[in-house]
Amino acid sequence: MLRPGSFALTLLLAMLTGLGPLSVDMYLASLPAIGRLLGASTAQVQLTISVYLAGFAFSQVLYGPLSDRHGRRPVLLAALGIYLIATLACALSFSIETLIAARFVQAVGGSGAIVLARAVVRDMFDGSQVGRELSRMAAIMALAPLAAPLIGGVLQTTLGWRSNFVVLFAFGAAAWVMVWLLLPETLRLRSPEPVSLSSTLRSYRRFLADRVFVVHLGIATACLCGLFAWISSAAFVLQDIYGVSALAFGLSFAVASSGYLVGTTLAARFVSRWGGWRIMGLGAVGMAIGGLVVILLSAFGVHSSVALVAAMALYLAGMGMALPQAQAGALLPFPDRAGAASSLLGFITQILSAVVGAIIGHVLTTSAWPLAVAMVMAGGLSLLLWLSSRQSRSV
Repeated sequence: MLRPGSFALTLLLAMLTGLGPLSVDMYLASLPAIGRLLGASTAQVQLTISVYLAGFAFSQVLYGPLSDRHGRRPVLLAALGIYLIATLACALSFSIETLIAARFVQAVGGSGAIVLARAVVRDMFDGSQVGRELSRMAAIMALAPLAAPLIGGVLQTTLGWRSNFVVLFAFGAAAWVMVWLLLPETLRLRSPEPVSLSSTLRSYRRFLADRVFVVHLGIATACLCGLFAWISSAAFVLQDIYGVSALAFGLSFAVASSGYLVGTTLAARFVSRWGGWRIMGLGAVGMAIGGLVVILLSAFGVHSSVALVAAMALYLAGMGMALPQAQAGALLPFPDRAGAASSLLGFITQILSAVVGAIIGHVLTTSAWPLAVAMVMAGGLSLLLWLSSRQSRSV
């Protein structure tokens, strides 16, 4: 069985956390081929992403309460089983309608993995160790947005679009086997209440009435709102406004994303020494400065892709420091309902950040101002919430 603090445990939990991002990032290069081979319109193909994100967000609310009552292992194995069946259905789809439906079910299974990975961390660790483990997981999975599009492109070129889902199936199957063989049941005390809508809502009201949870939820949400604003607008701003090539865009996006890897690595290294609250504060400062630089670039009409990417790398480095600590801070006060707390945390952050990303993508025209405003607001809100959180420290 895996021991707390071991690299093998961190790797498994990172794999579970990474199922969601990998399931989106890896097949992006195959979208045109899917439309051509399945006779689908661009809007229908894009719907395979939209329904996945919707299913991923809404189904998170189910897994936490179920695992608080029935244990982490059985619920996690069931979620991974759903993911595997749906991923196989994606690979075997011969119509766009089947692929869209299978993608929704795939998201339902994949969302359970990330919710329960966070709950397992809270079960096995206390204090700053929770933030340290979440940072270590994030540092490993920071490689996903760098490697997944490249892997997907190679698979599309050599084997076709279905091979992406075959690889995802193999990845998910490996995670299922590792959970079955190596992950012990981590829930110490099962919830005495049967899972019902009323009991779940009572738990969620309890969390939202807790200042500690709300402050850390706010910081986590601000982090991800800035990230989704960047993801939804980066290609347009860098290529259409700043005039960089498609290749240069890919490199620029990778450089900016590397900031997140730097931030999570620093957090994992220093959180035990400095404490999660200080690490979160340093991250919030980095995000605020990064957002400020982005809006100053727009205000002074500086169309420098290098400056924008540097500012975003700083923002994402700050996010890499702040986000795992904010997630840890939200879970720490509720050792008895860590699963439900993880569900609510994931649901709210996912929904609000997706809405922000959609709004930014919709209002972008011939200016980078929507991105700039979103970044400075996300960074500034993170810093303000941290400054107000001295009385709400849990990490």
